[in-house]
Amino acid sequence: MNVAPVTLEGGVVRLEPLALEHHRQLSEVALDPELWRWGLTMMRTAEDLKSYIETALAERAVGRSMPFAVIEKSGGRAIGSTRYANIELAQRRLEIGWTWYGRAWQRTACNTECKLLLLGHAFEVLGCQRVELKTDVLNTRSRTAILRLGAKEEGVFRKHGVAWDGRVRDSVYYSIVDDEWPEVKRRLEGHLSNPRRPATI
Repeated sequence: MNVAPVTLEGGVVRLEPLALEHHRQLSEVALDPELWRWGLTMMRTAEDLKSYIETALAERAVGRSMPFAVIEKSGGRAIGSTRYANIELAQRRLEIGWTWYGRAWQRTACNTECKLLLLGHAFEVLGCQRVELKTDVLNTRSRTAILRLGAKEEGVFRKHGVAWDGRVRDSVYYSIVDDEWPEVKRRLEGHLSNPRRPATI
């Protein structure tokens, strides 16, 4: 399992390796406090976002994560970011997370296709046997979306982190394993083929 920089192409979005060149376009959508309500960090300024990108690139350099910029193909602009993280090569597992989109692209086909691309590459190319996802236990919208992917809820990690506002966060973990991927793939492809359904993920 070799997690190297790669571009993943769909019909709606393209995931390309995150770079500082994405900073300008991402700054136009990222500095919305609502995007970071449930996160461990807060993006208030363009400098905050630059530090966020630099940290992601440093983690990529040591093999801890693989961050992507999410590019909306119709407009050719960066609308958000996501990544592979907590990469454990020997154990054939990784996490999909650190995902955010500008508000105009939330609850659209963008996230559905992002997950299809990331999961497909993880299981079919990288040979993962397990993909993890997690979210704040209080983030009911995210929890519902993860379950609709077809992921299985596994449990709550208590006092798992400290949010940007000082609140102690419990995180709820989910997973998809390789045996489940064919059904999850069919589910995601079904959402994308029905224009009324992608907004539910």
